[in-house]
Amino acid sequence: MERLTPLSVSFLDAEDVDASASLAIGSLAIFAGPAPEFEDFLTSIAERLPLLPRYRQKLRRAPIDLVAPEWVDDPDFDVHAHVRRTTVAAPAGRREIGALMSWVMARRMDRDRPLWEYWFCEGLPDDRWAVLSKLHHSVADGVSGTDLYTLVLDPTPHPPEPPVDRWDPKPVGSTRLFAATAARNLMTAPRRAIRQIGAFVAEPRTLVSSVATTTDGLAQLATAARPVRATSVVGPLGGGRRYAWTETSLEALRPLRHARGVSVNDVALAAITGGFQQLLLGRGEVLAARSLRTLVPVSTRVPGEEAITDNRVSLLLPYLPVDIADPLERLDEVHRRVRALQSRHEAEAGAVVTALAGHAPFLPVSWGVRLALRLPQRQIATVTTNVPGPRQTLYSLGRELEQVLPYVPIADRVRIGIAIFSYRDALVFGITGDHDAAPDLDVLADGIARSVAELVDAAS
Repeated sequence: MERLTPLSVSFLDAEDVDASASLAIGSLAIFAGPAPEFEDFLTSIAERLPLLPRYRQKLRRAPIDLVAPEWVDDPDFDVHAHVRRTTVAAPAGRREIGALMSWVMARRMDRDRPLWEYWFCEGLPDDRWAVLSKLHHSVADGVSGTDLYTLVLDPTPHPPEPPVDRWDPKPVGSTRLFAATAARNLMTAPRRAIRQIGAFVAEPRTLVSSVATTTDGLAQLATAARPVRATSVVGPLGGGRRYAWTETSLEALRPLRHARGVSVNDVALAAITGGFQQLLLGRGEVLAARSLRTLVPVSTRVPGEEAITDNRVSLLLPYLPVDIADPLERLDEVHRRVRALQSRHEAEAGAVVTALAGHAPFLPVSWGVRLALRLPQRQIATVTTNVPGPRQTLYSLGRELEQVLPYVPIADRVRIGIAIFSYRDALVFGITGDHDAAPDLDVLADGIARSVAELVDAAS
């Protein structure tokens, strides 16, 4: 029996308390033409299902949430309910592609079914076609979601032989037995937590080091309780979404990275900072030093855990220096702030908090999360998530994957979120905005592109 972690459940809870939220991650994969027949694509997905066990499982919640929801086999699973066909409206340019992604991703998923969808998209220019993948955030984070790409797609133009499908759905137990098991797990949760703490205390060196690290990190996280300065980037959301994107070359960033001693993530955050500068100035707002704190997810997976379908992330909460005009100074300041948070172990403290929540009784943890979600947050202005994608070319039914456009959901008064995704030599910034509050999303996309160009030019 596999249960959701409290972190994964929080993405379900966010939808329960916010009628405007749809917490699904996704991407649009654009392929070279000609497009295959839809039935051939459907068959290719069906043949890969043995590699994707979570795709044939659905969630089962305990009465009054006594324990975390569990994954159970869906005896009524039908691949036709998850793989759909559509055509991008003519002329299938940026506006039309963005509208399709916004419409699909803003729709909530049916929790009585496995929480994934693929949309087979035709009508793109130059005979190209695309696949819009949608996966609820409770199923996976960006890293494990990207790993699923390598299972659905192929490393060569020649698809391998499909695996043998021996799937036989396990029967779902009775509601009475499920409730009894949930009650028993709730009563034994304190004993399990004590046993976990005992195992931790048995390693004195590890204990001392972890306590020091966690204490420092929690102190740093506590400073994030301070609200950001009010701007139009934070506020109530509607149910509609907008989507835009821009991209750059990783190779073009190499001289800049070497000259300044920074990472790709530093450059991406600095470019996003410049984009928000243009957005806020265009809205006639003041550029204040503490107006744009971003949530940066940090993977806590160790090497070899990429294929585990789950959420294993912590976070950093840096302020983006929108008040600094010079692009190189802005980049250096981003680098300094991120390194300072890393040295203060902010991400490690966040990981400890989520780990402890996993050992605590689920009911009070769930109630606490829901209560926190009902309070209007004013500490985070945006989300910026960076997921490294495959560097090698991938294929579907012999067609080359040319481009990947990432999508990140928004909720909880965060009106704009940015997903950064790399594939081959391209670094793509996928921007999600609230439909009513961010009609000028293209200004942000253009500002990010301009900031990248300024950084590259300044470094050369």
